[in-house]
Order: sequence, then structure tokens, then C-alpha cells
Amino acid sequence: MVPAWLWLLSLCLPQALPQAPSTELYVEVPENYGGNFPLYLTKIPLPREKAGGHIVLSEHSGAAAQGPFAVDPESGFLLVTAALDREERAEYQLQVTLESQHGHLLWGPQPVRVRVKDENDQASGHQATATVVVSMIASTWMSFEPLRLPENLKALYPHQVAQVHWSGDNVHYSLDSQPPGPFDVDAEGKLYVTQELDREAQAEYLLQVRAQNPHGEDYADPLVLPVLVMDENDNAPICPPRGPPIGIMELSPPGTQVTRLLAEDADAPDSPNSHVVYQLLSPEAEEGVEGPVFELDPTLGTVTLGSSPLRAGQDFLLQIVAADLGGAEGGLSSTCEVAVTVLDINDHAPEFTTVQTEPVSVPEDTEPGTLVATLTATDADLEPAFRLMTFAITAGNAKGLFGLSWEPDSTHVQLQLLKKLSYEAAPRHELVVVVKNVAQLVGPGPGPRATATVTVLVERVLPAPKLNPMGYKASVPIGTPAGSLLLTIRPSGPTISSVRFSLVNDSKGWFSIEEASGKVRVARALQGAWPGDTYTVLVAAWVADEPSLNASAILVIHFLKGPFLTLPSMSMRHLCTPRQDHGVIVSGPSADPGPASASPYSFILGPNPTVQRDWRLQSLNDSHAYLTLALHWVEPGEHVIPVVVRRDEHKWQLQVRVIVCRCNVDRECMRKVGRMKGMPTKLSAVGTLVGTLIVIGFLLLLIFAHLRLARKDLDQPVDSMPLKTAV
Repeated sequence: MVPAWLWLLSLCLPQALPQAPSTELYVEVPENYGGNFPLYLTKIPLPREKAGGHIVLSEHSGAAAQGPFAVDPESGFLLVTAALDREERAEYQLQVTLESQHGHLLWGPQPVRVRVKDENDQASGHQATATVVVSMIASTWMSFEPLRLPENLKALYPHQVAQVHWSGDNVHYSLDSQPPGPFDVDAEGKLYVTQELDREAQAEYLLQVRAQNPHGEDYADPLVLPVLVMDENDNAPICPPRGPPIGIMELSPPGTQVTRLLAEDADAPDSPNSHVVYQLLSPEAEEGVEGPVFELDPTLGTVTLGSSPLRAGQDFLLQIVAADLGGAEGGLSSTCEVAVTVLDINDHAPEFTTVQTEPVSVPEDTEPGTLVATLTATDADLEPAFRLMTFAITAGNAKGLFGLSWEPDSTHVQLQLLKKLSYEAAPRHELVVVVKNVAQLVGPGPGPRATATVTVLVERVLPAPKLNPMGYKASVPIGTPAGSLLLTIRPSGPTISSVRFSLVNDSKGWFSIEEASGKVRVARALQGAWPGDTYTVLVAAWVADEPSLNASAILVIHFLKGPFLTLPSMSMRHLCTPRQDHGVIVSGPSADPGPASASPYSFILGPNPTVQRDWRLQSLNDSHAYLTLALHWVEPGEHVIPVVVRRDEHKWQLQVRVIVCRCNVDRECMRKVGRMKGMPTKLSAVGTLVGTLIVIGFLLLLIFAHLRLARKDLDQPVDSMPLKTAV
């Protein structure tokens, strides 16, 4: 017994599947076809989802199909499995249906008419009798009709499509394809297609099969086999690329052509698979308006204006369906889009979106070129040429402090600063900006929203103190006493009177700085410092009321060799020659009445050319200078060197007394010393020396006389000398 749910499902399935088209399919088959079977005839447009049904092939009358016909259940192709004889039957009326397992019709029927093409295979008319002698030769090549293969065939590959045969022995088959295609031949002459074909990529192939001996020589000319790839509706119509909006002037009359849509279908030309028709989906007619806005010719794809009037500023996006198979069921489709805009005349003046902006605060130290504010204007016209704007400042900019900048096709204008602002000169500016059309305006003139006001408030700024970005340098002899002024740090800027100072990293504690004046002094004896060494500290400066306004700079201190003399400017100093690494310190007048914040001293040598040749004077710090020999040798003696000292409007001349003496081995001055006790005088020393020389001379005479006598004894003859008595 059949379950109830299966019975209900069988009743519903015929309604769920689409109905087969009533158009009859027509195909021709040559009689006595000598190629390989099965031969694919045409593709049945079966539904993609068969819902469990099976394909039934029958005659038009409902009886079982006559002849060797069948339908491939996988590809849906109608095929013939054996050769047909036109004289036996010239035409077959078939129909294809899809039925459930209980015999219920799910789809169809699809009528198919198969006509058998005639071949001159019968002797008629005159007859003759002849004796024919048939001799068998090695070549049995047979010509093929064009081989029709369906594209996108779902089969197990490689898939056999034909077979050739050479009757001789020791034959080797080879295959050439023009253009190269997915075909192959085996040792038995069976031809295969190795993968699915695509008609849109290549619609025809020309195969050449060669029969060759073991030496690679052809037995005969190649066998030529044309291959035609049968089309399948596997390509949907392709819409043209969506371009820029199509402009239609307002008040254009109905019937005005907007565009023509041409969709391309890659399937076989002039076939139902590439027959494209069109349908307009949107826009639909507006409520309360009679007639459509646009009309479409379904065959030509021409879009024209309908009876509904257009308004300036309207934008439309037309959605048009392009379907193949002439719009029949089972075809493929694509949705195309066409943008349409309604153009306007220049009857709207531009207007600012905001006519009164919030006050803008700008610091007075703002650099020229800085953006102050941005204004936006709109124009209801749609034509780009009608939307071009120009801007101008009509009030509040007498000194040219501000300017406007905008792109030619932009709706934004930038208010920029052209010159430095001054809070003292003007703490507030009221700027009036006007916008106009570049093109001539049609209709009424600009309204009140064509003018905007921008208020600029100048913000007073206290700048941070500015120190020398290159840092500061000073030189100090090692023997400089504590409290000596080294230099004064003087920042620049309007806040100089309220600047405070400190030394950040004086790890030795050798120096100090006055917080208010910036004077750097020696805090304690420079013990541990060596000539030629450098010592680096960081000077920090800030505004007293605004610690965030600060700056810093490096102070590099060079230690010098030599004593630091604190004698009055007229006191005596000593230097030795030839020149050594020594000098004397020259300080400013001790009775200088200038204030503590006055400028530093300056020191120069007097105008005497000899002095300027023999001596060198260099600034040591803000209150001292260093005097050294300029020449390698200066005549020893007392020298008075005039030094001119200046400070602001004050001027002094100091007379520096320096004694130049010869240097000893210790590179110090040679000094005269008094006579030591017990030391002989010059006369006694000479007498002693003369007496010593007389004694030495007398001794030498005695020695010479003795040697002379000894010489005479040696010069006498031998026989004159007495013989010694023998013992």
C-alpha cells in the first residue's frame, strides 16, 4: 500500500516543475550514417531539477518510440543508436516527458520531429549488367560526416566519440587537431574527447588521423574529420557597462529617445539561445501621475520618454531585464542598469549652508597660510557649468590680513591667514564673504543666503623664552676663585623680564646660576678639573607665571691652564718667554656702577701697533678677558699694555703691567738670588785656581826630567856596561 505522504507528493510534483515549451524541436539525420554510434541529435530542454522523475520517450500517439532512439538521462541529449533507412521510414514524430515512478506526468510533453535525409542508395531507371572484379587493397579509409559534439557534456572522460580503421597490419594511429583541442586516438583507432568542450571558446575543430607503419611513414593520406561543437544555452546576455548618467533636458517631449540598450549573448548567433528580448522593471509610474516616465521597445531595447513630465533635478536608475530564448521559460537573463538625470537651466543662485559661523579663535603668532575657516555653498542647478562659483571678501579685510582659496569646481571655500595678527592692533575681525555664479544667472538675483559672516578672535600669546639653539660656550682657568662671574644667559623674546633660570645637571656642583638674572658663576673651587677638559651643564629657562613655556640649551665650559690673578688692574703680573701656556686675567672695573642686568663687558687692546703685535686679548666670559703673548718671543722686561673696556655707554682704559722674564727648565720665570753664606769670592776663586795650576806645572817638570835621564841610560853601548860577577 502506498503511504499517504508519497501519494500527496506525487500530486504536488507536477505543479512544482515547469511545463515544457510547446515549440516543436526539429532535427535531421542522414540515412545510412557510417560514423560511430550513439549519434547525438539535439538537446532536450529538460528542467534542471527533475524531482525524482524519469525520462520517457514515446511516439506522438503515446505508443512506445519506434526506431533506435533514446534520451541520455545525464546530458538530456536525444540520440540515435543505429543507422536509419529513409525508404523504410522518412520521419519520426516523438515526444519526451518526465514522469514519476507511479506514472504521473511531471513535465512535458516536448514534441520532437526527426527527418531522415535521403541518400542515393537505390538503382532506378535504366539498368545494366556488368561484371565487377573487386580487388582488396590495404587502405580502407572511410570519410566521415562532420562529427557533432555537445558542449559541456557531463560524461566520464576520456569519452569515445568515433572510431577509424585501417585494414592492414602493423598500423599506428596518430591524431592532429587544428586548432589544438582535447582529442586523442588509441591503438585501435578509437577517437576520444578528453574534457568538456566550450563552443564559445572554439566552435569547430579539424581532426586529421594518420595510419603509419612502424617506421613512421603514412600508408595513405590523412583521414579528415570535421568536429562541430553543438551549442548549449550556457551564456546569459551580457549588459553593456554602466556609464555616466544620461542627461535629459527638462521639458523634453514624450517619445524622445533616451538610450538604446544592446545586450550581447555569446551563444550561437541567429539561434534561440542568443535571441535577446528586453523588459523594463523600474522605475514604476509615480502615484497621482498618469502614464509612465519611460517606455521600452522589448525587441530593439530602445528607451524613450513616456507621457509623465520630468522635473529638473530628478535622477532615475532604470533596471532592464535582458533574457535569451526570446524570453521563453528556461532561458537565462541579466539585469542591466541605466542612470538618467534631468538637466536644469541656471535659474538658481548659490547659497551658503551657514550664513553666520561660530567665532574662530586664532593665536596671534599663527603663521601665514594657516586655514582659519571653511565655508560651504550649494547650488540647486545640476549642470556642472551652472554650479561653478566665485567668492570674495567684501568687508572686514581692509589690511589684507585674510584671503580666500577654492578649487574651480568645488563648493568649499577656505579662509586663510595671509599676514601675522596682532592682538594689540585688533583683537577682533568681522569678515563678510559673498558667493556668486560664474555663469550668467537666469531669473531672480542672489538672495540673503549668498552672504556669510565669519568672526575671527585674535588670541594673545606669550611666547616661550628663546635660548641660543647652538648652545653657549665659556672658558675658565682652573684657579678661578668661587663667586667669579662666568657669563650671563640672555634669552630673546618679549617675556625676557619674567624668565627664570636653573642649572639642571651640574653633577660636580662647580657652578651656579642666578634665577632671575641668568648670571652663571663659579660656585666653588674647581678641584679635580684639568686643563683642556670640558664640562657640560644644561641651562633651563621658563616663564615665571607659565612653567609650560620653557626652553633649554647646552652650556659647554672649557678649563684653561694658568693662574687666576685677582690683583687690581694696575698691579704687576709675570709671564715668561718663549711663550708658554700661561696668561693673565683682566677683569672689568670693580667700581662699575652699572645695574646687575646690564650687558657684558667687552675688552680690546689699545691702539698701539706694537702692543697689538706682541699681545693677544680674548674674552673669557661676560666680566673677564684673558691676556697672553702673541709672539713666540717677547723682549724680557716690564711692559704696560693698555686695555679698553666697554659696557653699554660706559668706557674705561686699564693699564695692565706685565713683567716678561726668561723661562727656566720648569717653564717659569728665572729669578735673581742673593749670595749664599760660605761661598768664595771671585778673587779667592781665581787665586786658588792659579796656585793649583802652578803645582800641577811643577809636578809635570819633575816627571819630564826623570824620563829624560832614563832615556840616556838606554842609549849607551852594550860592551861599555860592566859584566855582573857570576855567583
